[in-house]
Amino acid sequence: MSEPITVRVTHRYNVAADKVFDAWVNPAMAGRFLFATRTGNVLHCEINPVVGGEFTVTDRRPTADGEESFFDAQHRGVYVELERPHRIAFDFSVEPYADQATRVTIDIVQLGTSMCDLVLTHQLGDDETAKVMADRTKQGWTNMLAQLDKVLNTRSWGFKAPGSA
Repeated sequence: MSEPITVRVTHRYNVAADKVFDAWVNPAMAGRFLFATRTGNVLHCEINPVVGGEFTVTDRRPTADGEESFFDAQHRGVYVELERPHRIAFDFSVEPYADQATRVTIDIVQLGTSMCDLVLTHQLGDDETAKVMADRTKQGWTNMLAQLDKVLNTRSWGFKAPGSA
């Protein structure tokens, strides 16, 4: 049996830990960064943020063959830990890619009144697929955490500027 493959990424946010935590469990916020890709389109985000509860994020992606066709990827998780504002852990799978769930743990460390670090650890398993997917998985989570930063720092004032449509 080979060594388990674990991907770890970190990101520092200039907001309080509870805001980062809440973004992960609020469907309106999560749908703006969870599994959002440059070429994909998040169609659906449903979250039941309780231990044993599930989430599903569906995004439509272009097929890899260069055709003008698309497929829907279903990102699914079952929460195994929710400790606001410090920890989220879930068993994660992506249809049609994975046939078994892997564990993702998110630890959020408050550094001050408006700064925190997020450490995401994804235990991919010990099979050949885990080895092949490690770099791609790390890049995906890194991009997602950067997108979360943009979402958390985008201000929506609820009014239209003069002359805007």
